[in-house]
Amino acid sequence: MAKKDYYEILGIDRNASDDEIKKAYRKLAMKYHPDRNPEDKEAEEKFKEIAEAYAVLGDADKKQRYDKYGDAGMSDDFFSNDDIFSNLNDIFDDFFGFRRRGGEGNYYQTYTQKGTNLRIRIKLTLEEILTGVEKKVTLNKKVVCHVCEGIGAKSEASIITCPTCRGTGRVTQITNTLFGRVQSTNVCPNCNGKGKIVKEKCEHCGGTGQEDSKEVVTIKIPPGALQDMQITLKGQGNQILYGVPGDLIVLIEEEEHPLFKRDGLNIFYEHYISYPDAVLGTEIEIPILNGKATIKIPPGTQPGKLFRLRNKGLPDINSSQKGDFIVSINIHVPDKITKEEKTLLEEMKKMKDFNVQRQSSGKSLFERLKEYFY
Repeated sequence: MAKKDYYEILGIDRNASDDEIKKAYRKLAMKYHPDRNPEDKEAEEKFKEIAEAYAVLGDADKKQRYDKYGDAGMSDDFFSNDDIFSNLNDIFDDFFGFRRRGGEGNYYQTYTQKGTNLRIRIKLTLEEILTGVEKKVTLNKKVVCHVCEGIGAKSEASIITCPTCRGTGRVTQITNTLFGRVQSTNVCPNCNGKGKIVKEKCEHCGGTGQEDSKEVVTIKIPPGALQDMQITLKGQGNQILYGVPGDLIVLIEEEEHPLFKRDGLNIFYEHYISYPDAVLGTEIEIPILNGKATIKIPPGTQPGKLFRLRNKGLPDINSSQKGDFIVSINIHVPDKITKEEKTLLEEMKKMKDFNVQRQSSGKSLFERLKEYFY
């Protein structure tokens, strides 16, 4: 077995009292518990190391032997994994109010309680959806009381075994019926299944084990976020006595853009040009999501003509695909003109090429749009 300094692991002095050892262990165990650090192998190993240290220092006989002989006293029968797991099962019953599940040795797999989730809404512009963004938000949340460290009691000595269930968290009732005596087991009403009762509550939190806190959280939103999409931040919700924190659930809302409209990954923009520019052709500069772009307008451009800027739309959050930026050209018709302009227009009406001649392509507008996009 590798040499380990159990006092150093728990961050305590060698002359620490039993209460100081318990307090140090509880604080570290809550910090590194696998349920609070999902898929974090380093935290899991740290938790096991802390558990091993307390299995020794929390046992008077083993602590005495360890203090006297150190590593030299750690023979093969000094402790076994089963011994550690058995002791820690009792320890976690005392500290956190949950029972081991999932098989022998898996004492750290799950809590019986979880804090409530927090839900917030975040509004995003199309520009932020294009690139992704980090948002800092201030949360009003419940955290573990800093005075009692979540136990809800004035001190460790204020927590006693429930006299009704004798620490089991369950009570058995026998009822006489027409068919004989029926035995049933229910959650203890005195301790609500915890097996422990607090005689003197923590004055700061009133026994809840929680206090109000403000916390700034950074939320990373990936490019291509969708309206009503939810992002879950594990463990960022309300903390709870004898349990793991809840989650923070972020709901995405898309702000209405003053210029652009979104359709899936595509962005639509309507741009107006003058009648002379439509007839003669021109070059225009238009705004796009990440800057500006230039489009050449050919002579004789008709109202409603569409121009496609490929891959200038929004990214797909689940792939490398990108949408397009679609520009619809319309003709600006002035609502007021001067006498000189009116005279010119009257002259133009007499010209052959400015007379309205109905032309048909034989295809409806819907059919032309369908051909354009598909």
